Amino acid sequence: MGPLIADLRSDTVTRPTAAMREAMMRAPLGDDVLGDDPTVNALCEKVCELFGKEAAIFVPSGTMANQVALRALTEPGDEIVCHELSHIYQYEGGAPAALSGCSVAFAAGARGIFDARTMEACVRPIDDHDPVTKVVSIENTHNRGGGSVWPVEKIAEVSAAARARGLKMHLDGARIMNAVVASGVSAAAYARHFDTVTICFSKGLGAPVGSAVAGDAGTIRRAKRFRKMFGGAMRQSGVLAGAAIYALERHVERLAEDHAHARRFAEGIAGVRGVRVDLGNVETNIVYFEVDGDAGALCGRLDAQGVRLLALGPRTVRAVTHLDVDGESIDRAVRAIAVAIG
Repeated sequence: MGPLIADLRSDTVTRPTAAMREAMMRAPLGDDVLGDDPTVNALCEKVCELFGKEAAIFVPSGTMANQVALRALTEPGDEIVCHELSHIYQYEGGAPAALSGCSVAFAAGARGIFDARTMEACVRPIDDHDPVTKVVSIENTHNRGGGSVWPVEKIAEVSAAARARGLKMHLDGARIMNAVVASGVSAAAYARHFDTVTICFSKGLGAPVGSAVAGDAGTIRRAKRFRKMFGGAMRQSGVLAGAAIYALERHVERLAEDHAHARRFAEGIAGVRGVRVDLGNVETNIVYFEVDGDAGALCGRLDAQGVRLLALGPRTVRAVTHLDVDGESIDRAVRAIAVAIG
């Protein structure tokens, strides 16, 4: 493989900056399982303030954040309503079934976004033959939707319909700060419609590890038990929480740069023969595009040239921008794609 030009496989490939590493080393430590790691506690306070929630816990990954939240909101035999392309269903190893004993019902909608009426059609009748519909899960931004941003008005409509039926609401907010920056809607304004909210620090925010779950005190107390049960209770995790605090304080506004780079990339490849990209769908830092040839073979050729992308189907490729990518590397990646396809 040639020298690396741009790793666009995911925003999870980011590495902590030198200043973030220094913040990690300076972080005072304790034992988070015993509740006395001061840096973890400080992070949880920041997360509560950000989302307007009572309590929060720190966990190793976005998957665990979603799964401890869903387990805290459900009992075995319940059902979760989500979009069919949701991360909790597509990319978390069957965890709703394996860890919570829950089935999943799919609400359809373009780019990962569904409406209240579609959600209501998924709600089961009260009958001994049926699972109990318990939770509606929304992903914002939506990964497989191309980084799509849920309009807060649509979230409010879905939430109101769910509440009217006694359902709980969960927000998979792995990239919620991308939605905040792109829309101008505050994190708290999104979060007010949900019982549990997650945020991932190791994607566009640039921390090496970690996510958080926020909600009311009772739900988070229950989630904490499941974090322990699932193996996610850590000890001197303030080293990681220090990076997350640094990211929240310094890396949120810069997400706008990632969005601009994604737009630059999409506009660049739109002019390449054999590439199809919908510029209207590029809202944040994720770009999906279609190619005439074999997507996997194309990604293999590009990897040899120092441009890393993910093939997510026979003709589908995904690119994700992040803090380790600049405008020059975006332009070089576009030129490499043109050559590899040509």
